Amino acid sequence: MIKRNLLVMGLAVLLSACGFQLRGTGTNDLAIKELDVSARNAYGDTVIQLRQVLENSGVHVYTGATYKLFLADERETQRNLSYASAGRASDIELSTELSFQIQGRDHLPLMGDKIQVQKVVSHDGNNLVGSDSEIVQVRKEMRRELVQRMILRLQLLTPVQLEALQQAADNKAKADADALKAAKEYEDNTPKQSPVEVPVE
Repeated sequence: MIKRNLLVMGLAVLLSACGFQLRGTGTNDLAIKELDVSARNAYGDTVIQLRQVLENSGVHVYTGATYKLFLADERETQRNLSYASAGRASDIELSTELSFQIQGRDHLPLMGDKIQVQKVVSHDGNNLVGSDSEIVQVRKEMRRELVQRMILRLQLLTPVQLEALQQAADNKAKADADALKAAKEYEDNTPKQSPVEVPVE
């Protein structure tokens, strides 16, 4: 028994040294130390939980930070995978999809992506209350997983990468503005044709 415990402890130390972290333990290390976090659904559970996890991970979350994480859309869907026969439960696939965008200075979009979480639950037509309660609980677990995956995405970003994305966005915005200005100058300097007069007979 002691040998097995030592083996488990040894593996845990080895894995942590490699950067592995058990789900729900410790803190998430993020290179980004400050972030503005907002959502289309400003008072939704997802954005509230995400702010809490970021703050617990040492990120200063406040309005006005240089970089902004915007949760653009969150959609929950469900579909039947099987239909119940007499005395049997049906399988339902629950899905949550989160679209997000990271913005930089002047609200320029730097990058965007989607995160999706899916779970399959059994729905018992003979126990609707119990089945509905289970779906609510599974949805909460899915939201926690969604937040965790969002944190994992943010862990991949560094200030250097964000600054490179910002520079690319600045260059694109300047090129677009220059092209628009050139098009307007061309239009302004192009002689306008006089309307053709049709002779009256």
